[in-house]
Parts: sequence; structure tokens; C-alpha cells
Amino acid sequence: MRVALVQLASSTDSAANRDTVAARLGAVDPASDLVVLPEATMHDFGATDHPLAPAAEPLDGPFVALLAQHARRLSATVVAGMFERTDDLPFNTLVAVGPDGDLRATYRKIHLYDSFGYRESERLAAGDPAPAVLHVAGTRVGLQTCYDLRFPEMTRLLVDAGADTVLVPAAWVAGEHKLDHWRTLLTARAIENVVHVAAAAQGGDRYTGHSIVLDPLGRVLAEAGDGVDETIEATIDPGVTAKARELNPSLDNRRIGVGA
Repeated sequence: MRVALVQLASSTDSAANRDTVAARLGAVDPASDLVVLPEATMHDFGATDHPLAPAAEPLDGPFVALLAQHARRLSATVVAGMFERTDDLPFNTLVAVGPDGDLRATYRKIHLYDSFGYRESERLAAGDPAPAVLHVAGTRVGLQTCYDLRFPEMTRLLVDAGADTVLVPAAWVAGEHKLDHWRTLLTARAIENVVHVAAAAQGGDRYTGHSIVLDPLGRVLAEAGDGVDETIEATIDPGVTAKARELNPSLDNRRIGVGA
């Protein structure tokens, strides 16, 4: 599976963001099977007093329609983050649009970022704790979002549901030690679950950037810097996962949290 991670910096202007997404997807290698954009690609979080509910869109709104257009053109699956409209607080949602333009999966962020002095739960609603796994080019892909990364049981939930690749779209806020946390946690999730991890991050002054693809032994296959206009590519081979799990059968050796 050929994957492309599109690193960008969204704004609070949804129409301008759609123009940016269209331009960036227009430049993606047409050989890609999977294209991943960051959390909140549709509309940035903005300042803490910036209202998100008015900006939220339904799943049949213009943002998902744009992704569908490019998914069909590329014959690829496209994953990106949006704020999904509800009758109350919006969801922080990942959408996965298939090569035919149909919506294949949604994942509503479970762990809201009530940390480091911020309270995402005051602006957004949490989703139900259920795994979202879809098939892409012979690979089983699991979805999680940003702060979910700090909860190892989240990735294990996806792996137990069959994922052999985990996607982590994120808007990982910059700050002291935050880039170290980002790299360390992503590497740990790859190694402890013996999976590929592909993390598409927002870049720029506010976020850490450093979108990255890791193999099941924690080796870096591709990594961006902290810029706002970078696309990285890598090949994810299920055969590599199988060999890594022969070498490191830790999932089979578990004695805790394994069903009867």
C-alpha cells in the first residue's frame, strides 16, 4: 500500500481550507492508495473562545464532497479530520472516503484533549469507544486522533479489531517536550503493537508538524519537518508486518487483556 501524508496548517476559514486541500490533493502522486490529512483539516480549532459549532458540517457537506471528488480522481482512499455537526456540541471526526467516493468509515474522537491547560470537552463532544477499522489495498487500517495516542489501550483496541496499520491524524500542539512526546509515543505504539503507524500532523507555529510513517519495529520510513507545506510518502507492506510479528510475537505472548 502506497501512503501519502499531507502536512498543512488549516485556518478558521473553511472555504480557504478547502482551496488548500484541493491544491494539496491535486499534487499528490496518483499512484497513492491512501492519502491522510491531519485532524481539523476542515477548520482549525482557533482560539479557545472561537465557536466551533457554527463551523461544523454534516457528513454530506462541502468538505466531505471535496474529499470524495479527489478520492475518485486518485482512485485512492482519503482520510481527513473535520468537525461534524450535531444538535449539540460537534464531534471531532475523521472521515475515510473510498476510491469510489463513498464514505467508508467515520471515527469520532474518544479522548478529548483536556490536558496541558486546555479543555477540548468544553467545545466538542466525545465519540463512543468503538474501533474504526477499514480495508485499504489489502491492508486493515485503524483510525485514531491526536490525543488518543497517549492512551495505549486505544491502539490495542484497533489491533485487536484486526488493524495492522494505525493512522493518527493530529493537530499536536507545540510546546516544551511536545515533539519528544509525539515521536516517542508514536514509536512505542508501533513497537508494542507490531504495526505500521502513519501520523499526519498539522505544522506551522502552533503545532509540531513532523508527520511520520513508522514500521512495526519502530523504524522511520519517512518524516516531515515542522513546515506547513510538506507531503511525505512511504510503502506499507503487510509482509513486513508478518515478518516483524514472527520476530517479535509479543501480541501472541500476552497474558493480560486477552479474551477466553
